[in-house]
Amino acid sequence: MTKYLISFPSEAMVLTEEEFPIVVAESHAVIEEARAAGVYVFGGGIEEKVDPVLVSSDGSMGTEIYSGSKLTGGFTVLELPTREDAVEWARKIAVACRCSQELREFGYDPDS
Repeated sequence: MTKYLISFPSEAMVLTEEEFPIVVAESHAVIEEARAAGVYVFGGGIEEKVDPVLVSSDGSMGTEIYSGSKLTGGFTVLELPTREDAVEWARKIAVACRCSQELREFGYDPDS
């Protein structure tokens, strides 16, 4: 089976204070459904209060990250038999989160 990344940038989720707890509950329900179906791998969000660092091959760290690199928002990784299944799960997450989701397929590395 293939692993898929379903994600959205934080600026895509525009909610009122009243909507937020509803969206949290509905998105958690989709994750519980994915767990029950045995397709859930990982889910979470980028902690935007902690600045990223760039770690070089010599182990040194810098505050300058790659130009154009910006990761924010929420991520879900699911392991699914088909891309059509991935599209359906992305749709469910989009409904729960009230925003469109980006869908990406992970490349398979047999040594990982």
